[in-house]
Amino acid sequence: MDISRKRFVETMVGGSALLLFHGCGGGGSYGGGMPNPMPASGCAPMIAENHGHVLVIPLSDLDSASDKIYDIHGTADHTHSVTLIVQQLKQLKAGSTVTVTTSVTLAHTHAISVSCIVM
Repeated sequence: MDISRKRFVETMVGGSALLLFHGCGGGGSYGGGMPNPMPASGCAPMIAENHGHVLVIPLSDLDSASDKIYDIHGTADHTHSVTLIVQQLKQLKAGSTVTVTTSVTLAHTHAISVSCIVM
């Protein structure tokens, strides 16, 4: 799922180089953030079927020479892990949207769509 530039801007929090986003949970849709001014740089993960999970991607990770594994526990009563491989990190740095699936926990997964703006 590609995210439009307008939607990306609407979900960004102003003034941070490291951004934290999570959805409000519920039926089949991607969680969103609060509409705010566009910062110079940042990543905006959108977590499907979210119920409190949070994914934080430091901008420095976009230059990693190795895969990155993230824990998205947040306020949920369980956790999942998310792996972004080097190629996906490069795609994010180049401005593409990447969609990944979390690990299985309590018989479910979450699709996560991530876009980043790097200035």
